[in-house]
Parts: sequence; C-alpha cells; structure tokens
Amino acid sequence: MGGKNKQRTKGNVRPSSSGRAAELLTREGGVIPGFVGFDSTVTSELSYVPAVHGAEEIDNLVDADFRLVLRKLSKRDGVTRLKAVQDFGSMCQERDAEDVKGVLPFWPRIYCKISVDHDRRIREATQQAFEQLVLKVRRSLAPFLKSLMGHWILSQCDTYTPAASAACQAFQAAFSPPKQPEALSFCKDEILNVLQDILLKETADTLSDPQSVTEEEREAKYVRMLTSSLLGVKRLLSLLPQDDRMALEQRLAQLVTSGKFWKYSKHKTPQVRGAFFEMVCALCEFTPGLVQAEAARFCPAVLLSIDDTDPLVLPPVWEAVLHVVSTIPDCWTHVNAKKGFLPKLWALLKEGGKGMAKALHPNLMPLLSKLPQQVTDPTLDFYTTFFTSLIHGLSSERAATSPSESAVIVTSAVECLRYCILHNTGEEEDQRRIRTMFISQQLLPLLERALENSSLQNGPLFLLVTELLVSWEKRAGVHSGSEANESKEVFQGLLADFWEGLGLLFVRYADNEEADPQALEGVATMLQVMRYPERVNRKHVQKKKSVKISLSKTEVNERSGVEGDGVEKPFQTVSDLVNETFGSPQTEHFEDVVCQLAQLCLVHVNEKKSERHLVFLSLLLRSFHTPRVLSKLVEFDDKITKDGEKKDEVNVNNPAVQFLLERVVVWLAEKDRSDTEHLVEMVFSSLCCCSQQEATRILNHITTMNLQWGIILQIIQRACADAETLKSYRDWLKGSVLGEQLLGLTKELCNVGCNSSSVSSSSRPSWTLISLVLSQHHNNEPLIGEVYMEKILEKLHATLSETKSLSDAGNMEPLISFICDVASTFFSSVQDCLLLQSAEELLLTVFQLIAQDQTHTHLSDSLLEKLKKAFVAGVQSLVQHSEYEANEGGFLHSAALWVMNQLVTVSLDIKSLQVLVLAVQKIVETIISVCDQDSHLLIKFFTYLTPSQTGWSRIRQALPPQWVKVPLLDSRYRGVCEKPSMDIWKCKVSNKLPAHLCACALLGKVIRTATVVPCDQNKANYPSHLPNLKHTVAELLYALQWCKEVEYSPTVVSAYHSLLTDWGLSQGLHSLVPTTDLLETLYSRSVELGGLWSLTLEDYIDTNNLEDTHSASLRKLYGSADSLFPGSESKLSTLQVLCSYMTKDDRETLVALAASGIINWQDNENVSGCLAVLLCCLQADTHVEEEVVQAVLATMMEWRNSKEDWFLFSSDLSQATTDQLSLTVEMMRFLSWLVPNCSTGLGNSQWDFLLCSMLAWLETASDNVSSLWNPWVQLFVCENTALIVELNDFFASPSPDVLEKLPELASEWSDFFVEGIYNLLLPLPVSITEAFTEPDDPTFPLAVLESVGVALNYVPMQQLNQNSLPARFIAGQKTNLPEPLQTLLNTFCPLLLFKARPLQITVYHLLEKVMPQLPVCDGEGDNNKPEDDRDEPCLSPPASLMAILSTCEELCDNILAGLQVGEFAVVQSLSVEYSCILGYLLAWKLLLIFFKSSPSHLRAHYAQYLKRSCSLNKLLLHLFKLMPENPIYPGQGSDSKENKTFFTESLSLVVDDSDRVERELPHLACSVYYSTVQDLPAMVRLWWNSQEKRVSAAVEKFTIKYISPVLSAQEISSVQSSTQMFDSMTVKARSAAREVIATYSVDDIFIELVIQLPQNYPLGSITVESGRRVGVAVQQWRNWMLQLSTYLTHQNGSIMEGLALWKNNVDKRFEGIEDCMICFSVIHGSNYSLPKKACRTCKKKFHSACLFKWFTSSNKSTCPLCRETFF
Repeated sequence: MGGKNKQRTKGNVRPSSSGRAAELLTREGGVIPGFVGFDSTVTSELSYVPAVHGAEEIDNLVDADFRLVLRKLSKRDGVTRLKAVQDFGSMCQERDAEDVKGVLPFWPRIYCKISVDHDRRIREATQQAFEQLVLKVRRSLAPFLKSLMGHWILSQCDTYTPAASAACQAFQAAFSPPKQPEALSFCKDEILNVLQDILLKETADTLSDPQSVTEEEREAKYVRMLTSSLLGVKRLLSLLPQDDRMALEQRLAQLVTSGKFWKYSKHKTPQVRGAFFEMVCALCEFTPGLVQAEAARFCPAVLLSIDDTDPLVLPPVWEAVLHVVSTIPDCWTHVNAKKGFLPKLWALLKEGGKGMAKALHPNLMPLLSKLPQQVTDPTLDFYTTFFTSLIHGLSSERAATSPSESAVIVTSAVECLRYCILHNTGEEEDQRRIRTMFISQQLLPLLERALENSSLQNGPLFLLVTELLVSWEKRAGVHSGSEANESKEVFQGLLADFWEGLGLLFVRYADNEEADPQALEGVATMLQVMRYPERVNRKHVQKKKSVKISLSKTEVNERSGVEGDGVEKPFQTVSDLVNETFGSPQTEHFEDVVCQLAQLCLVHVNEKKSERHLVFLSLLLRSFHTPRVLSKLVEFDDKITKDGEKKDEVNVNNPAVQFLLERVVVWLAEKDRSDTEHLVEMVFSSLCCCSQQEATRILNHITTMNLQWGIILQIIQRACADAETLKSYRDWLKGSVLGEQLLGLTKELCNVGCNSSSVSSSSRPSWTLISLVLSQHHNNEPLIGEVYMEKILEKLHATLSETKSLSDAGNMEPLISFICDVASTFFSSVQDCLLLQSAEELLLTVFQLIAQDQTHTHLSDSLLEKLKKAFVAGVQSLVQHSEYEANEGGFLHSAALWVMNQLVTVSLDIKSLQVLVLAVQKIVETIISVCDQDSHLLIKFFTYLTPSQTGWSRIRQALPPQWVKVPLLDSRYRGVCEKPSMDIWKCKVSNKLPAHLCACALLGKVIRTATVVPCDQNKANYPSHLPNLKHTVAELLYALQWCKEVEYSPTVVSAYHSLLTDWGLSQGLHSLVPTTDLLETLYSRSVELGGLWSLTLEDYIDTNNLEDTHSASLRKLYGSADSLFPGSESKLSTLQVLCSYMTKDDRETLVALAASGIINWQDNENVSGCLAVLLCCLQADTHVEEEVVQAVLATMMEWRNSKEDWFLFSSDLSQATTDQLSLTVEMMRFLSWLVPNCSTGLGNSQWDFLLCSMLAWLETASDNVSSLWNPWVQLFVCENTALIVELNDFFASPSPDVLEKLPELASEWSDFFVEGIYNLLLPLPVSITEAFTEPDDPTFPLAVLESVGVALNYVPMQQLNQNSLPARFIAGQKTNLPEPLQTLLNTFCPLLLFKARPLQITVYHLLEKVMPQLPVCDGEGDNNKPEDDRDEPCLSPPASLMAILSTCEELCDNILAGLQVGEFAVVQSLSVEYSCILGYLLAWKLLLIFFKSSPSHLRAHYAQYLKRSCSLNKLLLHLFKLMPENPIYPGQGSDSKENKTFFTESLSLVVDDSDRVERELPHLACSVYYSTVQDLPAMVRLWWNSQEKRVSAAVEKFTIKYISPVLSAQEISSVQSSTQMFDSMTVKARSAAREVIATYSVDDIFIELVIQLPQNYPLGSITVESGRRVGVAVQQWRNWMLQLSTYLTHQNGSIMEGLALWKNNVDKRFEGIEDCMICFSVIHGSNYSLPKKACRTCKKKFHSACLFKWFTSSNKSTCPLCRETFF
C-alpha cells in the first residue's frame, strides 16, 4: 500500500500489478485500449502514453527525441508546453520524413488539445509546428485529416490573429487553392460535428477542467471557442462547393433551429455577437433557402439589433441587415418597421452612428433602395425624418471632433439626397413637395451650417454639392451635348430654386456690417470650389484621407440585379470624384450671384470702410476675375474722376485698369492699413485682364507711390509665385524704376542701422525685400537688373566693413543680422555669385567677423552662427566655380594675409586662437568637400598662410627666453646669456600667446585637416601635396619643445598644449614628412642656431627611437667629429645632443681635441667649450687615458695659481658673467666625475685642491644667496652640492687603495671638511626662504633647495646635535631639550609648511634623525618630578612640532571640510593644498616616530595629551578622506600574483624624485594611518568606538581589507623574531591562527595564556583565553586574565610590551605587593605606578590615579574598602 518510497525487494524485477494488467489486456485484445491515449476520438484528455508493455512495437515507431517532446506537451506548465511545441516544430523541420511520419498516429489528439490552449503563444507555435509537419509528411497526412480538420478550421478562425494566420498558412501549405474545397468536402461532416458540439453542447466547464483552470480562464476559452466556431461555419460555407453546401443544409437546419444558437445574438460578449452576425451573412449568401425557411427567426434577430453600436458588432450587423432585406422579400412581415426598426434607426442617425459612421452610413443608401412603400409611407414624413436625423448626426460629439466621421455623414447625406431626388422627379404634387423639402429644408440648411463651421467647409460637402449641381444641369440641358431628358423642366426648376435660395442665403450673410469673417470666407470657399472644382479636388486629396462609400462586392452584384437602368449606382469614393472631371456649374444664376455679392461688398467698403468686406471682395475676385464682374464693379461706381476721362482709350475701355487705378491703388495708399495681402492679391487678379504693357505701367506707378516696403515685398513675392507669372512681369522687375527704388532702400537701411543701436521691426520687411531680390533667380538670371544688384552688394560690404572695425560692433547687431541674412541667402541661392568683386569683398568681411573672438566683436551666439552659415555658403559658391583662381587680391589671398597679420600684430589668447583657427578650418574643409585634398586652391591657400623663413625667424626670436632655465639646470643645455637681469626671469609669461605658437597651431590644424587619409587609402601611400611641409612641421616641433621646457607653465601654455592635444598635434606632424628630410632640417637649424633647436633635435631622436632605426642617418649628419668641435655655442649644443650616438672613434677624437685645447689654454680662448666637450664624452662612457685626466687636473691646479678669478672664490656672483659661471661649473662637473671614476690616481695635493675648492665654492654660494635668481648661479650651487654628494658617497665606503695610499684622508674629511660643509649647508635652506619668500615666483631657486636637500641627507647626527645654527627660542615655550636641539626644532619645524616640496622633505629627513633622541630628555626631566596626584598625568610632545601641527590641522580642516569620510580627496600636485596636507602628514609622521621611541611610562603621558587635544581624532578623520578607496600600488601587471598596496610597500620620501609626486600624498596618508594603528592602537580603538555607525562601518571595512592582515602578520612576526627574554616566562606565536601563547612558571605555579588577535585588529579588542594553570586560585586567575586583557586593550604598544607589563605585575604580586583594590592590579595600566596611597583605617594601598577617579565619580571622600573618611 502506497509503496512508492519503499525499498524494492532484491531480485524483484516484475513491474507493478497495474502494468501487468495493462499487458494482459493488450495480449488478449490485440489493440491498445482507448483509455491509454490512442483512441482516434477527440476527448478532453491529452496524453501520449504508450505506457504499457504491450505497446512497445508502436512505441518504437516514434523516435526517442519525439517521444520526449510529446510527453512534455502533456505537462501543466505553460512555459514547458511552449518550449516543447517549438522544439517539435524544429525537429519536424530537421528530421527525416520517416521519423516525422512515426508521430502522425499520435498527433491528432495532441493537436486537438493544444490548438485551443489558453496561452495564445502556444496556439501560434502549434500552428507553426503543424506547418513544418505538413511540409515534411505531405500526402501521409491524409489518413488523419478527418480527426484534424475540425480543429484546424477552428484555428483558422482564432481570435488571436497571429495564430489564425499561422493556421491558414499551414492550410495553404497542405492544400493548393483548387484542392482546398475538395479537402473540406471530404471532412465536412467531421468539421460540422466539432463546430456543432461546441455551439450546442459544450460549456465553459466541459471545455476546461474546473479543478485546474480558473473560472476567468475557462470563460475566456469558452468565448473564444464560440467565436471561432461561428466564424468557422462561415469559413466552411465560403470554401465549400455549392453541391456540398446544399448537402449540409439539413444539418445546418438543426443548428439554426436550436434555441441556444439564437441566444448568441444577445450574448454578453461583443465578439460572439459579431461572429454570430457574420455567420448570418454567410447563411444568407450561401444557403438562402435555409434562411427563407427560418425567416421568422432571422428577421427579428437581425433587423432589431441595429442599435448594437459596439465596434465589433455594428459592421457585421449592417451587413446582415442588407443581406436579410435582399434575401428575404417579405422580411418586413416578420418585423414591425414603424415600432421596432425605424425608431432605432432614427436614434442611431441622430447620434451620428455613435462614432461608427464610417461603418454605418455607407449602408444607408442601399438600405433606402430596399425599403418598400409600406415602410416609407407617408413618404414626405419619412424622408423628412430620415434626412433631419441624418444631418442632426453632424452635431454629435464624435462627428464634431472627427473630420473623417463628419465627412462620411456629409457624403452619405448628399448621396442619399441625390438618390431620392432622382426617384422623385415626377410632376405629382407630393413629389414636388418632396423636392422642395429637399432643397429648402435639407440642402440649403446644410450649406448654411457649413458656412459657420470650418470643419464642414474643409470637408467634401462643397465638392459633392458642385457635382450634384453639374449633374442637375446636365439633366436640365444647360451643358452642350446633354442628352434629351423628359425631366428637364423639373431639374431647371430645381436649379432655379436652389440658386434663388443660395443667393438669399449669401446676401443675408454679406449684407451685414458686422458680418462674420469666417462665414464670408466660407461663402468665398464654396464659390471657389464651384468655380474651379478640379483645383480644389487636387488640394483636397493631398490633405484629406479618402473615405470609402461603397457596398461590399456581393451587395454591388445584388444591386445591379435588383435596380433598373435609370438608377444611379452611388458606389463612389471621394477620391473617385477627384478623378472624375465633371466641370463647374454653367448656369447664369452662378455668375449673377457673384456679381450681386461683389457690388454688395463695394457698397460696404465705400460707405463704411468695411475691411472684412474688402477681404471678401479680394477672395471673390481671386476666382472670378472676369470682364463681366469687373465691368459690374466699375458700372456700379458712379464717381469717375475727370483725370480718368483724360486717360488713354485703352484704359477707359479696360474695366480692369479703371478698377485698379481708381479703387485698388487708392486702398493700397491708405496709411493706417495693416493687412495688405488681400489688396495685393486683388491687384494681380485684376492684372490678369490687362496686357503686359498695361501691367508694367501700373506696377511702375505703384512702385513710385512711396508705399510701405512691405507692400512692394508682397507684390514682388506674388510676381515670382510661378514661372508663368514671372514671365508676365519680367519687364517691371528688370526695369530701372524698381532697381533705383531698391538701391535707395539699401542705402537708407544701412545708414539707419549704423546710427541707431536697435533696428525697428518696421525695417524687417525691407531687409527681407533686399534678400529676396538678391537671391531669387530664374533660369540662372537675377530677378532685378545686374547693375543694381552689384551696387546693392557694394553698399552692404561697405556697411559691414565699418562695423568690423568698431569695438562696439555688438551695438549694431540687428543691422549685421539683417545683412547676414541677406548675404547667406544670396550666397546659397545664386550660382557664380562670387565672381562679382563686391561679393568677394563681402565674403572677406564676413570671414573677419567670424574669425575674431566675441569679446572683441560683441556679437551674440545666434548671430555668430548665422554668420558662419553665410560664410560656408559663400566659400562653397566660390570654390564650386571652375574658373576661379586663388590669385592675389582674391578672397583666399586676402583672407590669408589678414590671418597672418592677426597672428603677428594682435596678441591672441586661447579663445581668440581657437576662433581664428576654426574659421580658417572652415575654409579648408569647404575647399576639400567641394574639390579634393590636392586641389590647387588648397595648395595656394596654404602657401599664402605660411610665413617666409624671415617671418618664422622674427616670430621665433620673440618667444620668451624662460625656456632656458629647466634644460640648463638639468645639464641638457650649455648656453650663456650676455646680460642676465632679474627682470627677464621675474617676468611671468602673459596670458597672451606668442605669435610663433599661434602660427604653429594654425598651420598644424590646417595640415591635419588637409591630410585626413580616406578610409580606403593606405597612410603610407597617401602623400601630402602641401608645399614646404618639413619647415612647418619643424616649427611645430620647436613650439612643442618650448612648451615642454617651460613645463607647460603658466596656465595659458598648459591650455595651449591641451588644445594641440585635442587637435591631434601634441606629437607633432612628423609622420607626414620623410624622417631623413626632417632630421636634416632639424640638424641644420641646430648647427646654425643652437639653443632650443638642439633640444628639439634631441627630443625628435629619442621620441622616434632613431638611434636604432636610423643610426646611419644620424652619423651621416655630422660627417666627421671635428666638424662639430666647438667654434660656437650652437655647435656645442648640437654636439652635446649627438655625442651619445657617435662612434667610439669619433668620441676619442673629440677627447683628444678637447684635452689639447685645455692643456694649451694660453692659446685657446674657448677653454670652457673644450672642457664641456670633454665632459660630454666622459659622460658618454668614453675611455680616457689616466695621463690625460691627470694633465687636465694639473692644468686646473695651475689655473688655481695663475687664474684664480676663474674659480670665483669669495666672489660676488651677481657681478659674474654667465661665461665665467659656466667655466666654473664645468670645472665642478669635472671634479664630480673624478671622485667616483679616478680617485685612486689622485695624490695628496690633488685631494687638497679638490676638497678646498669644494669648500670655497660652498662658502661663495652661502654668501651669494641673494643672487640665486640667476639660473647660472643656481647651476653653480647645484653642481657644488652634487660634488658634495659624490664626496659623501665616496667617503661612506672609501676605496681600500685610497686609504692605504692616503691614510689621513678619511680623518681629515670627517674631522674638518664635514663640519665645514654642514656648518655652511644647514643654514642655507633658511637663508634661501628668507631671501625668496614667494615660492610661486619665477625666480624662486627650487632646484637649489632640491640639491641642497639631497646633500643634507648625509648630515651626521653629531652635526645636528652640535649645530652652529643661530639660537632661536620662543618665549613661554616649555622644554627639556638642549639648546642646539631646541634651536634646530624651532628653526626647521616652521619650514614644514613652506610651499616647496623639496624643502618639506628635506626638513622631514633632518628632524626624523633627531626625533628618537627627544623623549630621553623628557624622561630625565620626568624622573625629578614628584608623583602627581591628578587623574592621569599628561606630557606634551615637542612644542614647536605641536605648534606646526596645530596650524596644519586648521588648514586641513578648511581644505577637507566638504568631504565625507570615505570620499577620496583629489589634490592637485604641488598646489597650496598639496603643501599644507604634505606638511600636516609629515608632522604626524615625525610625531609618531617620537611616540614610538618613547618609553612606556612617557608614552602614556603623551597619549593622554593627544587624547585631550583631540588631535588624533581629527587626524583619523582626515586620513579617511586622503586615503584612496582602492590603495593598490601602481605599476603592477595584470598577471601579478602579489597584490601590492600602499600598506604593504614602504614609502620612500626622496627629495629629487618628481615622478612619484602624484601618488605620494595618498601613499603618505596610508603610511601615517598604518603607523597610527601600529603605535597608538588603543587610542584608535577608542576613536573608532565613538564614531557614528556609517563612519565606523567604513573604517572597519577598509581596515579589515587592507591593514589588519598586514598588521596582524607583523605583530605575530615580531613576537616570533623578538630577542626580548623574560625570566620565568616564555612566549610563542602561531601565525596561521593569529595567536600568541605566553607561559609563566614560578616554583610550583604554572600559568598558560592564549592571546587571540581579532579579524579587525587593532579596532577590535584582543581576547585572552585561559590555557593550563597549576597552583593558582580561580579568583586570582580571573584577575590576572582581566589584567592582561586590560593592558592589551588600553595600552598603546605591541603585544610584547603588554606581556612585559603583565609579567611585571604578576612578579610584584609574588613579591608581596598587594593589588590596588580599585583596579585589582599591582601596576597601574596607564602610568605604570605601584599602589602607594594607604588608608589609615584599613591600611590598604591604592593607586593615586585610581583614588582620584574614585573620588570624582562617587562624589565622596571615603575609602573604597572600609568606607571611612580617607585623609
């Protein structure tokens, strides 16, 4: 029972009893039983289960993969079934046909189930899979068709369109169109069975399982199945052959006679009702006999449902209505039309079809044609009600808001009206009344409604009425060729009545002083439509969507069979009306109405000055400018002037001319008239009746009347409306009258614009007029005479030239804007316009405006954009002309000259340069876009832009000389200056760019733009065609080198370099020039000019690695070495660059020449140059014989005696020339080279010369601090300190050979020279900062501070302790330090804040050496103090250091105030903020060194001081704003296994290392934090616990990730490597477990303690756990554990220090000293004192600090133990 989870007995392989029973059934029956899932009948269960053992044979027919998919199709999960269906379709497509055929027996049952699934995606996928199955099995599907076809038809009628479409596609894939009826005929009974079962038997609960499907889903499926079944019957009938339809009638009768079937007409779901009526239509169409037999049911169901206005139901209902009234002749006997049908119809029409007019109203006229007389009696009332209701529908909300709905109603109304009139043309009285009613009560009121409604005016009403009138005229015989018609008089009467009524209607609207302008416009529109229906139709079709007004194809066929020949077939659409040319009405009534209206307008205009009637008259004349109308107007006006009588006969006889001169021109001349467009239109309407000569004379007359220019503009625009009109008025446009007027207008506008800061709005039409006449061309001819166009352009150019020369051009912005608009239109629209000289000048002026910065021109952004567009249009027009040459005086030449003049004469800033370059770039880009990159125009333009060699030289020499300083001090440049003055070096580069830089940027950008390589070209094979490219590229490299040497300072140079980077010029353009050509150019410039050209050559060689790739070319440059032997400074500079690339032989040749020149110094004037060449070769590792070196040194020693002034000993360096300084520097460099390279060969006298010279030079340097503004003096000091560094390095580990040879040399160095050196060097930083107080000053000797700092790193401790600095003390400063040390601190601590990084680092290194000595002095002072009874004594670290720390702290607070903890502060390198933060961190670094060097008892006092001052708290907050979020050490490869961070790598603060400056501050912050948590863990822990949750979480996360692993490992390692020995205690460490085990044993007592470091060490508390213990009481044991835990938690030190303190405490306990009964410890945890204060009553002793805390917290003075008063 229920053995599902039981263990099967071993060896039992028999299946369950149910399986055996199934097998038995199979064997006995021979077939697979139906309930297993293989019966062919359709049931509600789905299964593919060949699940019994008797079915293996059939099961094996199905491929294993198909079996798996088919089983998945029976799953409940929708996603699983969808995936299975999709997989099934894919498998059917991919597998062999035989494999797929194996599935066919099981497919019908599965298909019948999943094709009606709830999920529409599954239904769609099922049909798609079925299609693949059909395509694969083809004819093999035939045996299974009957079981499939019913649901297949259902699926083709699925309410989900994609699923139905897929089913139809599968059906078409299975059967060709001819075969489809046969297939359906074969399965018709089965199909009908399925459909009838669903319609008559099934319910929502039988179609779906109520237990597994929700009620909502069951109902939805049932509705969908009903809809599909009803539509399936329709589809079946439409596809079956006629014979099969007849055969099915009996079965369909069963369906039709069922009461349940007729309930579907009232079903609550619209889609079911819609499907029901569609099926009714199909029954009427294909089985009319069945419908007629059941007429009693069909007629009420259909005819009484017309009020169902659901969008899904109404179209099929009305289709069914038309079918029923056509199929069932006696349908009205089954329905009461008067009570049931018509009231519903009237209500529906009055509401405009309830928004369904498009579906309803096209059916009305067919319905009218089928209504019998019994329904329409009395006819007059019926038609009255019908049309009244129909037209009333226009007032419905939907029709009022939807033009398309309104158009359908109007179309239906007019067509029904037309149809009804055609059927009521008799002479009987009732028909006459009907016709009268149609005209007076329906058509005319409809037109009246349209006159007040713009929506109806824009609809098809007027067009339909026009067609109606034309058709009546044809029947009335008005048109020629009309057929004889017996109803002719009837239609004549109709026309007369209509025009009479319409005329009265029009007069009623027009003969009113307050006439509605909209109504008058409606009247004009109607008349215009009637006059020119073909024009309106075209316009109407473009703007309006066609509305189809037709019956279905079947109904058309029925109509053609039912109606007689005389009945029109109104099956047209509005678009059909357009294509049908029916002309305009030709009756006299039409023009009579127009004349009557025109005269009426003239009366109102003359008498009451009615503007609206004048507009109406203009609209009338636009369509009716006929001689008759104009004559009527002239005849009506009685006042003809005498001047008019004297006019030419032509004028008198021409009513159009008379009307123009006497009426229209007078109206135009009225001053207060604002709108003249209708009058202009009236002019041209009247001119249509004039000859060309008359038109020219009249227009000339109008031009000279001093009318507003806006009127002239309108007239010209109207004259240019089309080519035909333009041809008619050409004489006037080209004439002198108009030309002179326009030229005068241009002059007037320019004068007014120059004299006023604002241009009135009245002048805007005038500018538009000028723009129009310049730009409007026809057949490449100007609109006006060429002479006048040239004169207008000249005036515009002259005006624009005046504005660009004014600084307040922005005040004339409106004028410039107007001229710009005119120019833009002219340039872009007139071909070859730039061939005019005046046009080129105008273009140049526009270029000059856009090429200058807005701060100069004061033009707005919008106006600038206008000018740019106009300029581009002008350049395009210029270069497009094939005959244009860029000759001198032309635009390109003039523009280039102006640009070069701007570069040379105007000091440009970055913005101005950008604007200028972009303007030139626009020219280049336009030329390239029109021509190509090797265009002769581009080459000429580039040539004009490029300066000559003289020009380059002039602007190059104007570059500021500050570039010399950096390469001079870096020993890359050996140059001299004739008369260096402080002003040269003190002067900062202005914020304006030198002309050379501007020219290089401009030409570089032009080259870059002109040499853009197309995508399909190889860069190497795409040479540039620009001339002299190598010289321009060389100048660009020179400019880049200048920027590099001034270190991109000031800001304007940095911005310039960024600009070049953005433009792709920061690497130069050397890739565009052959390397050898450029190399030769740079070399020749270097040899000739030297200086920066040599550095440019060097940089070019290094950057492009030419030593490896072009070594032969480099050697080829100089030929032989002696060619460069210095005869000049430029050759020396070039030799210095090329020396390292020379061959060994060349260098040895140079050494020989140089040595010879030095030794024979009496005959050589260039000793300094020879010495420089020698040093260049020596530094290039050239081998030199020792005899040569000795000879050179001997020569120098000879100079010491004979030319002592060359050494500048004790000289005033401010008076020394740069030549003298250079010679001395070269000697220093030679001696510096001697020390490490040739020291063994030096004798005693030579060492004396060297050391004494060094010391004398140092003394000279210290005496000339004020002269350090001079770079050559700075170089003097730097090379001297470099010699000192070399000597320090040498004597730190002297060569044994030297010591053996000169045993007293080392002692002389240490005893005499070291003291002399550092007595001079130590005060030097102070002297420099006092002499040069501004570190940002260009003359500040930063390089000197850097070199002095390197030398001071070697200062011995003895020199610091016994320094000879001037005494410096601060009043009130408490100190225990000796005077020299206190002076040292007071002198150098303030320099930590000086804004010079080398000085800050130097001071740090000096103070770092003395910090460990300082606590000793405090310790000595502390021993003499009596014990303090205060809470916890505190002691301040050195006061001078704390003072600077306090200052830095305030500055850092201000700098970092806006940041939260965890946000990384990005500090710009070497800024003021950088210096403040660097000084702050260095001060803390020193303080932590001081703290770490202190003994334990002093450390507690210092910690208490820091706690009270809160300095540490602020430090930690600052550090978490300075440490990066991810402190990864830079320079690690991606495959690096070690994850180096700023915490794992030690910080090296090097004075002269500028490469690491960017990451120095973050690394230093990390280093300070690490030292803090290492040396002050208790204080950090206390701070961390006091922070808010957000801060503490961020601190802990960062510490755990980066610090704790490193610090824990170091603590454990320090325990393991500790050399500290304890009596009676041993300490061991376990690094893996982060544990320290301390074992203490005395006599029989044995104690083991386990110290565990937490994961977040040192933030978390260290835990102390008990190990083994022997001979110790439990309480005492607990006390000792608590003591050790307290020591490790609250003391600022390492674990070993805590253990030492604890052991000391235990030792005291065993010595008999009792615990303090407050802290239960012998030794105090903070000040390490013993209990000394005893109670006189109980004799117990306490710590002083514990008692103090006890008294203050309890507010009592009693003993904690005995509670007696303590005294």
